[in-house]
Amino acid sequence: MPSAPTPTANNADLIARSLSAVWHPCTQMKHHERFPLVPVVKGEGVWLIDAEGHRYLDAVSSWWVNLFGHANPRINAALKDQLDQLEHAMLAGFTHEPAIKLSERLAKLTGLGHAFYGSDGASAVEIALKMSFHFWRNAGHTGKKKFVSLEGGYHGETIGALAVTDVAIFRDAYGPLLNNNLRVPFPQGDGTEALAALQRLLAGQAHEIAALIVEPLVQGAAGMRMYPAAYVTRARELCTQHDVHLIADEIMTGFGRTGTMFACEQAGIRPDFICLSKGITGGYLPLSCVLTTDDIYRQFYDDDVTRGFLHSHSYTGSALACRAALATLDIFETDDVIAANRDKALRFNQHIEPIRAHPRVSNFRHLGMIWAFDVASKQPAFAREFFAVALKRGVLLRPIGNTVYFMPPYVITEEEFCGLVEQTLAVIDEVVAA
Repeated sequence: MPSAPTPTANNADLIARSLSAVWHPCTQMKHHERFPLVPVVKGEGVWLIDAEGHRYLDAVSSWWVNLFGHANPRINAALKDQLDQLEHAMLAGFTHEPAIKLSERLAKLTGLGHAFYGSDGASAVEIALKMSFHFWRNAGHTGKKKFVSLEGGYHGETIGALAVTDVAIFRDAYGPLLNNNLRVPFPQGDGTEALAALQRLLAGQAHEIAALIVEPLVQGAAGMRMYPAAYVTRARELCTQHDVHLIADEIMTGFGRTGTMFACEQAGIRPDFICLSKGITGGYLPLSCVLTTDDIYRQFYDDDVTRGFLHSHSYTGSALACRAALATLDIFETDDVIAANRDKALRFNQHIEPIRAHPRVSNFRHLGMIWAFDVASKQPAFAREFFAVALKRGVLLRPIGNTVYFMPPYVITEEEFCGLVEQTLAVIDEVVAA
């Protein structure tokens, strides 16, 4: 992999313009005085290319969204075709085939129906929370206003989603704005103690709880923390027993990341709501979706407009985004992606063994197309330093604290993965020695 030199004039011009005009997400902007932005002008498979032609292996799928590589020719072709037909029409009082077909296909994949569309993951969580609360109100259970989430859970950064998030760096500044929801322990080991705590909470407070929300199997923003599918299975049973909805936040875990199309499949359960986003369009366009049961849908179906679900946003069910999602599902189907990924992961696990065996690496974990490990380092700004050193070696890695993870596009080749491992080992040695 070629190294990335200090930005030259063309790069520098784009960087200066961006810093003067763009407020970048999830960023302390002052840090860019030391860590320059990378001005991307092109994407090619697993590679991002800057203004000077330097290439960076996108090992985190551009914040976990890209499934089949940048500038994928099949998704490109679908979008070009859709542009000649319909770019967007409001979905209130109107409909169109891309939204219809996508809803039908997602219903078959999840066992849930009546897809409600949003723009991003946090929007999907907001929709699911509101639907759950409104369902109970329509059903006459007006006391069910609270939500339960796992310690360390992350569900987005809008106010409602943040209220069920437990990652301090995102949540603490906005604490006074957030509702007083409930938290249960993260399932350690076999999850027995965490399940006992959940059971006690539901037994005592189910009358005021609308739903439990979980990221099934993997908590992403908490550092790729993984837990057993048996916890989700038993949580589903407890929610059913106590008349509490189960919301599966599959925004990151969905579309094959955990080794099955959806993580809930490994628990053998169907949630009451499933939230989807990120990979749904293959990383092309903003789109999110909430699917729910027919029973929940019917509780809103009434002559009284106030019993309807009046949530909306202007680009709900964008025809272009839905067409990208349909093209993405086509690739899953025609390429038998889930099975292919299982074979690929088995081979990749052999190549990543030197990282597992590294003396400064601990808590190595793997699930599906996610690999994560912790690096022992006294570097106070470990994540930023690791990110910067990796970029110089042509790799995009974005650690969470001291956790480094690989979540590459599924089209990554064996040779590219071996290069990723080689460069990551070099970065670990350089950052730890600093």
